[in-house]
Amino acid sequence: MEGINGLQANSVEQHPLKPFLPEGCRLLMLGSFPPAKKRWCMDFFYPNFNNDMWRIFGCVFFKDKNRLVDVEAKTFRREEIVALLNEKGIGLYDTACRVIRTKNTASDKDLKIVEQTDIDALLHRVPKCMAVVTTGQKATDVMTGHFDMSMPKVGASSGFRFGEREMRLYRMPSSSRAYPMKTEEKAAFYETMFRECGML
Repeated sequence: MEGINGLQANSVEQHPLKPFLPEGCRLLMLGSFPPAKKRWCMDFFYPNFNNDMWRIFGCVFFKDKNRLVDVEAKTFRREEIVALLNEKGIGLYDTACRVIRTKNTASDKDLKIVEQTDIDALLHRVPKCMAVVTTGQKATDVMTGHFDMSMPKVGASSGFRFGEREMRLYRMPSSSRAYPMKTEEKAAFYETMFRECGML
């Protein structure tokens, strides 16, 4: 049975994780879609050991890049990450819930979105959330398209309205190592954003 563009229907991937939405979530971080399971080192968001999101969090919240990394086991400290996210009120999900990988990579450019996430439904579940952070170009494209808004520069933000809420969209540098910026430089952008959101 053929699906989109002649590709096999079974090559469509369903998002493997449920949205992580802590009680009192004040900020929602949206990526594009998780890498293939073979690239995971833990069962959670940003699971590729070569992705630097949790090193960025270590830099920002602990001034230690490896605070949330188990270097010897080549994995991340999931329980500590979840505890930090719950404490700060940071939610996580992605802008696509069904995709096709056009090539055998984890790169955004090789992802074809079959079904976008229902962003409105997500935001309705987190009534205290006043900011959304996108962690890559594809996620930013989806958000700006959905809300018909201007695209902020990397490291900057733009305002948008959701119902009665005046919100901000922060466009952060990708945590992928394919993005040409040192981890510490990326962390500086994230630190500014978290500070503006009252989390530091």
